[in-house]
Amino acid sequence: MDSPEQAQSEQPQEGLRARSRRGTMGERWWSRRFIDILETICDKGRLSRGRSYARSGRVLELGIAPGHVGARVQGSRPVPYDVDVRITAYGDGEWEVLTEALASRALYRAKLLAGEMPPEIEDVFGDCGMPLFPDERGLEMECSCPDWGFPCKHLSAVLYLLAERFDDDPFLVLAWRGMPKESLLDDLREVTDDVPFAERLSAFYEPGTSLARLRHQPSRASAPADILLRTLDPPPVKTRHIPITDLLRPAYRRLSDPRSPGEPSP
Repeated sequence: MDSPEQAQSEQPQEGLRARSRRGTMGERWWSRRFIDILETICDKGRLSRGRSYARSGRVLELGIAPGHVGARVQGSRPVPYDVDVRITAYGDGEWEVLTEALASRALYRAKLLAGEMPPEIEDVFGDCGMPLFPDERGLEMECSCPDWGFPCKHLSAVLYLLAERFDDDPFLVLAWRGMPKESLLDDLREVTDDVPFAERLSAFYEPGTSLARLRHQPSRASAPADILLRTLDPPPVKTRHIPITDLLRPAYRRLSDPRSPGEPSP
C-alpha cells in the first residue's frame, strides 16, 4: 500500500480549466459547430466525462499547429497521457483558391478584416471542395491511455478545451487548417488594395448566396431541432446559474417531435 506521502505526490497536477461550469460548451457559432460534430460522432458517456476533465484542470498542456493539436492530460495514473488530434492542413495552392473565393465576396472579406467570422464562410469552403470543419473521416485522434473506447475521456477533454480556444479566437479554426491569421488578412488586404473602391462599390452589397439558391435550398431532415440555439449567440441570461439556452433546448426538441402533445400519434 502506498504511503500518505506517495499518495499525495501522485495527486493530479493543476492544468487548464474550461470556463463553462455546466451544460454544453462553445459560445460562438463556429465553436458550437465543432461541438455539434463531436457530439454526433463520439460516445456521449465519454464526452460527458471529458467535460468533467476539462472543467477540473486535467488538461496540462494544449498546443495548436497546422493540422495538429497536441496535449497532455492527467488521468488516474501518475504519468500524464499524450493526446494527438489531426486534420488535413491545406497547402499553399489550396489556400490560394480559398483566399480568392473569400476575397471575391466583399462582405465576407470586410468581416474577416474586422476580425469577425461570418457564418457563410463554411459554405465558401464547401463550394471549393475543402470543408472548414472535419467530419468523422477527417478527424484522426489518438491517446496513449489504455482505454479502448473512442474517443476516451482524455481526448474528449482536449476537444472541449479546443472549442473554447476557438471561442477566444475564431482564426484558430483557419490556422488549424494551415492558414495563420496574419497571413490570411495580409492576402485579403492585398486584394482590397489592388481593386479601386469605385470598382468594388457596385458589388459591395451583393449577397454571398444567390436568391435562387436560397429559395431552392433542400430541407435537411437531419438538422437538430435546437439548431437556432446552437447557431445564434446566446443571451447573457441564466436561471439558477443555468444558461437559458440549456433550459430552452428540451422545449425546442419537444416542439419538433411530431408525436409531441397536441399532435396525433402515427
